[in-house]
Amino acid sequence: MVSKNKLKRFASVFLASSLIIGALAGCGSKGEESGGTSSSGKDSNEIKIGMNLELSGNVASYGSSIATGADLAIKEINDAGGIDGKKIVPVKIDNKSDAAEATTAAIKLATKEKVVAQIGPAVSGSTVATVQIANQQKMPVVSPSGTAPNITINDKGKLNEYAFRTCFIDPFQGQIAANFALNELKAKKVAIYADSASDYAKGLASAFKKVIEDNGGTVVTESYVAKDTDFRATLTRLKSAKPDFVFIPGYYEEVGLIVKQARELGIDVPLMGADGWDSPKLVKLAGTKALNNTYITNHYSSEDPDAKIQDFVKAFKAANSDKAPDAFNALGYDSVYWIKDAIERAGSTDSEAVKNALASTKDLTLITGNFSVDKDHNPVKSATVLEYKDGKQVFNSKVNP
Repeated sequence: MVSKNKLKRFASVFLASSLIIGALAGCGSKGEESGGTSSSGKDSNEIKIGMNLELSGNVASYGSSIATGADLAIKEINDAGGIDGKKIVPVKIDNKSDAAEATTAAIKLATKEKVVAQIGPAVSGSTVATVQIANQQKMPVVSPSGTAPNITINDKGKLNEYAFRTCFIDPFQGQIAANFALNELKAKKVAIYADSASDYAKGLASAFKKVIEDNGGTVVTESYVAKDTDFRATLTRLKSAKPDFVFIPGYYEEVGLIVKQARELGIDVPLMGADGWDSPKLVKLAGTKALNNTYITNHYSSEDPDAKIQDFVKAFKAANSDKAPDAFNALGYDSVYWIKDAIERAGSTDSEAVKNALASTKDLTLITGNFSVDKDHNPVKSATVLEYKDGKQVFNSKVNP
């Protein structure tokens, strides 16, 4: 998912990062310059995988959940003998939910730790900030949940060769939400209530709006500002438009309060969002009653009856005090297994070989879906629609691409 726009805050960090990388490349060994293996290479008994995640800060819920899921996958793989007899060693760095910190972490993972690949960041803005490092240092980056298209395709339309994602992209989520509103909820006049500065919100809203309008629906829009806590003024204007459905493509920190205040103002129509809603904190912020008649698009459901998913749920609960795994747990878990699969198919921990194997993935069965990777390094996979009932996520339906 996309982070809030922090470009101004970390533009200077990009420049500093470029200078650091240039200096390191100039004084590095031949192996380092070519992105070759070192301590995690063929002569080592371990395979280092970096984790550049939001373990504290505004969206720590996402990064922490990814880390927990990844930890389970690593334990399972290591207990089964590792990868070609080599144990996975995770190298975790807390990027503090900040793009500048994520950039610094990526530099350390690439140049000092010399990881085979990096998992994370969770949010798209921070992931985009690490792509420059990934391309220059030939370090494959797999974002479990960064859904912005510009992670893998830059603003000039060029492929970011070393950037990948385990999740589907924002436009796909927006399309799924719009079709659900039109076909399942029979919505005709819809409202979009979105963060005015969020790339995540813009990407979802744009795709959602297009599908609605292409199918004869009408759209009204209102916006809010990140970090606000009182949304009543804009919600009152939105209510006066009398929509029969409201799409809120935001993050749980604001969405929880928005849902609570919307219900207090008498907005009782269905509300819907995307994976940015997926946090236990949402229920605490909104309240269980307010969340009734709300929906989200997401990457998986722990209630999906698929046998592979239920095996994962059972293993996760056993390792985490009977807690059911959320989508971020599953995406973190899948990211590790995807990298494992790529290393095995490549027959090497060389970064170039692993990158090529990630890009050529086809029909890989993971918890969040059976997927293949397209030319833009995006997985083609199914999406899940979840409904909130009395504070709990309930499986509604699965939508194939």
